[in-house]
Amino acid sequence: MDSEARRRALSERLKEAEGPLSAAALAKELSVSRQIIVGDVALLRAGGLDITATPRGYLLPQSRAGVTCTLACRHRGDQMEEELNAMVDQGCTVLDVIVEHPIYGQLTGPLRLSSRYEVAQFVARCREEEAAPLSQLTEGVHLHTLLCPDQGAADRVRTALEKLDFLYR
Repeated sequence: MDSEARRRALSERLKEAEGPLSAAALAKELSVSRQIIVGDVALLRAGGLDITATPRGYLLPQSRAGVTCTLACRHRGDQMEEELNAMVDQGCTVLDVIVEHPIYGQLTGPLRLSSRYEVAQFVARCREEEAAPLSQLTEGVHLHTLLCPDQGAADRVRTALEKLDFLYR
């Protein structure tokens, strides 16, 4: 398969996927190295395809109905799982985490977490990689963008985070 055919196949695979696809899995499927997939994704992005890289792999944004809200939070690094679970427990998807860095400006990390299982996988990967949360750059202060099924779910998340004393004031 030549590079153009491979990128077309990669694009189609991403369009059909119901969840994130890892570079390693795509590389195995297309019989190339992971680095080739990373390069192909960069070229597809440059060509206008809106590919998001999440901790679990690549995906294309899907339009979903619901309410999007942004919440300012602050907590210790060891409370990250508790915070994320409070959000997904209300039926919301944690789209990203954002911090305001004094040198680099706004840094955004895509998350796309919708369940306790996905939260547990994310936290386990952070531990395995010994990766610190972005919020450690800003003394625990960060924003989350959430996609909630309705305003009631968004309100429940806010209440749950208030009870945990995680909302930044």
